[in-house]
Amino acid sequence: MDWSKAERVRMPDLKPSTTSVSLRLPEGLPGQIKVAADRRDVPWQSLVRMWGAEKVEAEGR
Repeated sequence: MDWSKAERVRMPDLKPSTTSVSLRLPEGLPGQIKVAADRRDVPWQSLVRMWGAEKVEAEGR
């Protein structure tokens, strides 16, 4: 395969990549988060991500 004429392409519609984060939370808090996520019918990791994004956006105002 000849890559000498290849061109770099941008794909702006791709989902942004994510980074793994490890947190130490008080006992009981993960369970409370999971209950809140179940009430909203979303995975708990998605709920934490949404809450984090909302907080960062609110702080920027």
